[in-house]
Amino acid sequence: MKVNNKKKVVQVENVSMHFNMSSEKLDSLKEYFIKLLKRQLFFKKYVAIDNISFSIEQGDVFGIVGLNGCGKSTTLKIISGILKPTMGSVVVSGSVAPLIELGAGFDMELTARENIYLNGAVLGYSKKLIDEKFDEIVEFSEMREFLDVPMKNYSSGMVARIAFAIATIVQPDILIVDEILSVGDFHFQEKCNRRIEQMMKNGTTIVLVSHDIEQIQSLCNKVMWLEKGKIKMLGGVKEVCESYKNS
Repeated sequence: MKVNNKKKVVQVENVSMHFNMSSEKLDSLKEYFIKLLKRQLFFKKYVAIDNISFSIEQGDVFGIVGLNGCGKSTTLKIISGILKPTMGSVVVSGSVAPLIELGAGFDMELTARENIYLNGAVLGYSKKLIDEKFDEIVEFSEMREFLDVPMKNYSSGMVARIAFAIATIVQPDILIVDEILSVGDFHFQEKCNRRIEQMMKNGTTIVLVSHDIEQIQSLCNKVMWLEKGKIKMLGGVKEVCESYKNS
């Protein structure tokens, strides 16, 4: 009998995530506060994640697929610690580098040069480390000529380049990626894929959300298919992706 000695680095147990959404359209902030004070503001519950359980092992490249609104990004935010689940428990072992929202951790009024230090600090990197890795970050992002331009003038693809270069400059235990590789040109996507593959070889666990099923098939070894906040299917890449494509 083959024994699986791989360490579980993410354990999600019976997790649900509920959001309160206003059940009526309000035309102004003033109207919102008046109704709130008069207790006339009514909400309806939106269930983004509905009692899901799964685990991710060290070295896995774990893909999450599903239609828009199925709970993919919410799941990543819960694993990253950005959101606290309404119910259930999440245990994460090791350092996490989340690439979830473009521009998160950036001040768009500042230049890219300034934001490299700012975002590095948000990710827990020291100034000394950023000093040492600065040129490597810039070379990977290919943004040297725009270093002193405020990032509010950057395209989403340019922001993605800087964000990915910073987050992957040191090897985290877990890298969480939400659609960021779909931004930018083919050359940069290939570059990102090569860096992810190198991190995989070095033992980093990857959690990846993508609408590009071919990307999921080429990078991942396990896939979870979410539908309306529930796990529709969880297992091997070929089996899950084929079922998803044929649904």
